[in-house]
Amino acid sequence: MALLEVRNVTKQFGGLTALNDVSFAVKPGEIRGLIGPNGAGKSTMFKTIAGFYTPTRGDILFSGTNIAGSTAYANAARGVVRTFQETTLFQEMSVFENVLVGCHLRARSGVFSALLGMDRDKRREAETRTAEVLEFMGLAGRRDQLAKELPLGSQRALAIAVALAATPKLLLMDEPFAGMNPEETEHMMGLTRKVRSSGVTIVLVEHDMRAVMGLCEYITVLNFGSVLAQGTPAEVRNNDRVIEAYLGGA
Repeated sequence: MALLEVRNVTKQFGGLTALNDVSFAVKPGEIRGLIGPNGAGKSTMFKTIAGFYTPTRGDILFSGTNIAGSTAYANAARGVVRTFQETTLFQEMSVFENVLVGCHLRARSGVFSALLGMDRDKRREAETRTAEVLEFMGLAGRRDQLAKELPLGSQRALAIAVALAATPKLLLMDEPFAGMNPEETEHMMGLTRKVRSSGVTIVLVEHDMRAVMGLCEYITVLNFGSVLAQGTPAEVRNNDRVIEAYLGGA
């Protein structure tokens, strides 16, 4: 059974149709690419899956449960967690404290009570989880640095670490490679594979085709809010409709 199934999802904003009858399914353990030109509807699709938007029509099934219309908080508690295009961190807090905030769902404790030590048992549990995630993401040596002091690649890794602290089953990664140099991109690709190997299914929105083609087993292509093509990287790379959408012709 698919972990995530998007069924005939349409999202309209007034007279604008951002998503038009979109359907695709993601298997457990998969890295799925969701690509398309600017304005294709990728970010709208992510926000609809995560619970920031409610679809106008259609269903979104996660582990067989229809989550269309659920809140982002409720979906995160179910295991649907997303990162953002811009690195969203508490810049004046340490690496450790940032990931500790991400533990609040798992610890069933408020963010500030966890940070201030108002619930000692839950805080110890969250601190243990935080240390495990930092070690997993290769950030243990930077735990006491402020987030704003990290280079871009490490900030992106920290954003994923914050998401992992909530123990996701499905991780929605929104342009994690944007602005990276080749060395940073290669490192982030390795971290993404490592996250998948830990049992997390990934859906990836990205413009860096080297990263997409190197990571994803299967790719869904959106254009003008509709599914243009689906297939393996080789099939998508050689699809004339995809080439035309990106380049205006072969």
